[in-house]
Amino acid sequence: MTKTKTVAQKIDERLRKAYPNAKCTLDFANPLELLIATILAAQCTDERVNMVTPALFRAYPGAAAFAGADAAELEEAIRSTGFYHNKAKSVIQCCKMLVEKHGGQVPRNMEALTALSGVGRKTANVILGNAFGIPGIVVDTHVRRLSQRMGLTKNDDPDKIEMDLRGQVPEKDWTDFSHRIVFHGRTVCLAKKPNCPGCLVNDLCPSAAVFHPELATFIPDARKAKKAKRTADDEDSG
Repeated sequence: MTKTKTVAQKIDERLRKAYPNAKCTLDFANPLELLIATILAAQCTDERVNMVTPALFRAYPGAAAFAGADAAELEEAIRSTGFYHNKAKSVIQCCKMLVEKHGGQVPRNMEALTALSGVGRKTANVILGNAFGIPGIVVDTHVRRLSQRMGLTKNDDPDKIEMDLRGQVPEKDWTDFSHRIVFHGRTVCLAKKPNCPGCLVNDLCPSAAVFHPELATFIPDARKAKKAKRTADDEDSG
């Protein structure tokens, strides 16, 4: 018997066709470069990070170089990514730990990665999925927003959202699912003005009718919500 597909799987199937080349948009040549780039990408666009990292990686070719970096010089090199003081501190401390505990190499498991300075589950999943091919769901601002709008989670905590999504998408698709959701969030399901009429999954998304009431007639959850409200109103009037 064929297992019934989850809403998340149905959404992912459509997004796969819409964004066949969705991938990590940070430029990197090895796991360490991706780790550093991901730390710098906090509260910053990937495009801006990609403008900074070529010269940065030439100046600091390896974990030992970053670990021994002068904080002021590193801050200046990454200034345009924002929050440069904290980011420089995280990069230096993280790389010191890599040198001291991992021989300068980026570890390949969640526990060791999240033990590094400045590395949480989101960053760890970026590294695992894109540098090592180990599936991971990255809950960034786009994945958080869209998974809530699409009714795939009721949680607000990124770690809980990750666990919710892990149960709805096959493990082999976790990394690419994250990329496709991010691409959709950047191009269609925008934070302030989502293009629900032009969205290829609007019939699966209960929020589409919230932003665009005219779509309610063909969104099942919206019809149910409307019917439930009408019933409640009738009972109140009676």
